[in-house]
Amino acid sequence: MPTPEKDLYDALEDFVMRLMNMAECDGMDALIELDLSFSQARSLFVLAKNGEPMPIHAIAGTLGLSMAAAGRNVDQLVQLELVERRESPDDRRVKLVSLSPGGQKVVAQQFEHKRGSIREFVARLPQAQGDRLHASLSEILAGDCLNPLPCTAPRPTDQKVTA
Repeated sequence: MPTPEKDLYDALEDFVMRLMNMAECDGMDALIELDLSFSQARSLFVLAKNGEPMPIHAIAGTLGLSMAAAGRNVDQLVQLELVERRESPDDRRVKLVSLSPGGQKVVAQQFEHKRGSIREFVARLPQAQGDRLHASLSEILAGDCLNPLPCTAPRPTDQKVTA
C-alpha cells in the first residue's frame, strides 16, 4: 500500500533521474568526442574534486583501479594534455598529477553542459510550477536536511537563470 513517504520518494527519484539523464546526455557527447575512456573521465573528475595534485596511487585507490591501470590512464591523459605530472617535492619517487588548463576546461565544460540542461528545464516550466518549486527548494536548502555539496564544481557567479 502506497504511503505519502513512498509516493514522495518515487516522484523525487523519477524527477532527479530524468533531470540527471537530460544533463548527462549532452555532457557525454563532449567526452566521447575526446575519445576518453570512462576511467580517464573519472580520473579528471577526481582530480577536479580534490582540487590539489594527487599521487597516482591515491587516484588508483579512489577509483578502485590497480596502480598499473591508473598509471596508464594518467599517461594517456598527459599525452592528451589534460593532466600534468611532476615529481613530489617531498619524495621524488612519487608522481603528483593535476589538471592542466586543458583538463580544467574539459571539466568546466561538463559542468556547464549540466547547467545548460537545468536552464532548459527551468525555461520550459510554467511560471506557477517554477514558483512553487523554487519556494519548496529554497525552504529545503535553508534547512539542515541536506549536507553541503560533496564536491565544489566550478560555478560561474555572473550568470543568472531566467525562465
